[in-house]
Amino acid sequence: MDLALSDVVAALEKRYPPSTAEDWDAVGLVVGDPDARIRTVLFAIDPVEAVVEEALERGVDLLVTHHPLYLRGVTSVAATDAKGRVVHRLIRAGIALYVAHTNADIAAGGVNEALAAALGLTGARPLVPAPAPGLDLLVSYAPLDVAEDLRRALAGAGAGAIGDYEGCAWSVTGTGEFTPRPGASPAVGQVGAHERLDETRLEMVVPTGARERVLAALRAAHPYEEPAFSFLPTRTPSGPTGSGRVGDLAEATTLADFAQTVARALPATAHGVRVAGAPGSVVRRVAVSGGSGDAYLGAAAAAGADVYVTADLRHHRAGEALAEPGAPALLDVAHWASEWPWLPGAAADLTADTGLATHVSTRVTDPWTDQVAQVADTHGH
Repeated sequence: MDLALSDVVAALEKRYPPSTAEDWDAVGLVVGDPDARIRTVLFAIDPVEAVVEEALERGVDLLVTHHPLYLRGVTSVAATDAKGRVVHRLIRAGIALYVAHTNADIAAGGVNEALAAALGLTGARPLVPAPAPGLDLLVSYAPLDVAEDLRRALAGAGAGAIGDYEGCAWSVTGTGEFTPRPGASPAVGQVGAHERLDETRLEMVVPTGARERVLAALRAAHPYEEPAFSFLPTRTPSGPTGSGRVGDLAEATTLADFAQTVARALPATAHGVRVAGAPGSVVRRVAVSGGSGDAYLGAAAAAGADVYVTADLRHHRAGEALAEPGAPALLDVAHWASEWPWLPGAAADLTADTGLATHVSTRVTDPWTDQVAQVADTHGH
């Protein structure tokens, strides 16, 4: 089977909404015609020439990568550097490129959740939960015979969307009362006469940013000259999205043994697993963050983690964190390896959502290719 690229993008963005990416990030469709037909998809971490070569060998129509091709503005995509060559090779081959980066990091079923699962964590939850979206509760009143039409109009403007459901509302019947004053043009009743009639009280949640759009729909669809309404600020509880993950091992172990578990669970790289902490210390609660994670060292400690697994830890940040009382031990792994566990699940999810054939890249694109072990001399250097 095949699908339009635009439909495949829509499926990806339902799981990894671009609006949840960091402000500095560059996610979404990078190369490709939205009307192009897609039959097979390759998932990889890096949009580099070796991966493009693999895409060509597999004959895929779409390459989905975690890392962006461009994070900064450019004035040229000439094939005079590696990134330009990637663009040209993809276009010549008719292969589209789509990026899901920080929006895939925080998502349920995303990069961090996959890393937690690969390391055997149970009860994993966001280490730093994503802020709950701002919501208002719209309350309005309408005659019984137009309440359903009003609900539909409000839903069309964005009200009543909760998770995977739309058009959600709560209603109850009561008696509305009002007296039109001189100058009014009432849809029901007469000027100067007090009116009573059966009305529906309608309540729907509204994203704070959609308030004006929903209010315009309310005024347009409501039969009253002056519809009664109110917006009550509210907030949903934190959900399953957020940075990093923290969870527990089924059984406690030592730091030395857990480091071996991490080494076995992740793809092999020259970087390996660097350890900071007492080898015999007990590990039960584990915090993880795929990719560069030194921003969450404090969050890992605050979560009561015994060890924090991440990548790209810098000398000073790691040393400062370890010096704090009760600080977790640290396991530093290769950036590429920490994010790779997301690929099989992301590929399987896209197949489930679209029916398309998917593949996972087997190319190791970690930039480090070898490591030479050193032995301390007699001076301890």
